[in-house]
Amino acid sequence: MSTLAIIAIVVAVLILIAIVVSVSRRSREKREFAQTQSAAQRDDVRHHHEQAEGLRTEAAVAEERAKRAKVEADLNEERATRREGELDSER
Repeated sequence: MSTLAIIAIVVAVLILIAIVVSVSRRSREKREFAQTQSAAQRDDVRHHHEQAEGLRTEAAVAEERAKRAKVEADLNEERATRREGELDSER
């Protein structure tokens, strides 16, 4: 075998090794990127769940306040009606 053929084989093997390493690195990077993307999506979903829960809590508090305000308004209306009756009976 000539020296030139041996050098060509060694260069071809080195190129093949470089290609294999490059492909495996690219594959690993894609896999890591996909995992990072999945984690980000899970975080996004968790964030939206937390926001929804917070808004539900706020809505429940607002609903309770509205009920109290309605009861208070009804009570004031009843007092006003009673006072009107008292005024009418005094005349």
